[in-house]
Amino acid sequence: MLTIFRFILMSVTFLLICIVSCFYSILRPFHRDNVHHTSRYLGKITKLLGFDVEVRIPESVKNVGPAVYVANHQNNYDVFTSASAVQPGTVSVGKKSLKWIPLFGQMYWLTGNILIDRQNTSKAMSTINITANKIIKNKLSVWMFPEGTRSRGRGLLPFKTGAFRTAIQANVPIVPVCVSNQEGTIKMGRWDNGKIIVELLDPVFITDESSTNARAVADQVHAVMKEKISQLDEEIAKGK
Repeated sequence: MLTIFRFILMSVTFLLICIVSCFYSILRPFHRDNVHHTSRYLGKITKLLGFDVEVRIPESVKNVGPAVYVANHQNNYDVFTSASAVQPGTVSVGKKSLKWIPLFGQMYWLTGNILIDRQNTSKAMSTINITANKIIKNKLSVWMFPEGTRSRGRGLLPFKTGAFRTAIQANVPIVPVCVSNQEGTIKMGRWDNGKIIVELLDPVFITDESSTNARAVADQVHAVMKEKISQLDEEIAKGK
């Protein structure tokens, strides 16, 4: 019964947020802060799912300016768990097919997120240029999932280099976003699903040496994030 009630309440709330966000975004389509404002409300849905989210943001990130945020991608709950960590002036990069999802797709597009065609390699390559140019021109930050797919309990998957090549081309820092394990820990039929920690790490700045090797930067950030996620999981386990 709790599972059904929670699912209905979550779905209705999510649709309402999408509708309100669409109307709000029509008044100022593609504004740089639309995603931030919408994310603040999406993040509140975690309360309906029975868990708390603790967001940790170091001082080094609060005034970092335009950046590429790279986060681990676990499952469909990411849209709620990571939402509270989205900073002002930040948009995400997602699949072009998302815009065909009723209400959510229109909201995703109108709020100013960047859509890419992953089925077309040449277009995906040009998207790096487009994204980098938007960062520079509009002083935007972008939120990306460098794994390219949901990990679904398989740990932190290998990173693709697109996010890092974008940061190098735009000459902006990379901010790792680490989310503790949520795969299998969120159960719709349980009142209390505990806590999930979202921690932003210190920015990784592009150096002259790293500007020519996106793969090395990706591997460096992957190692740092893997270690931090493991620490967060241990912290959660000890707190139970």
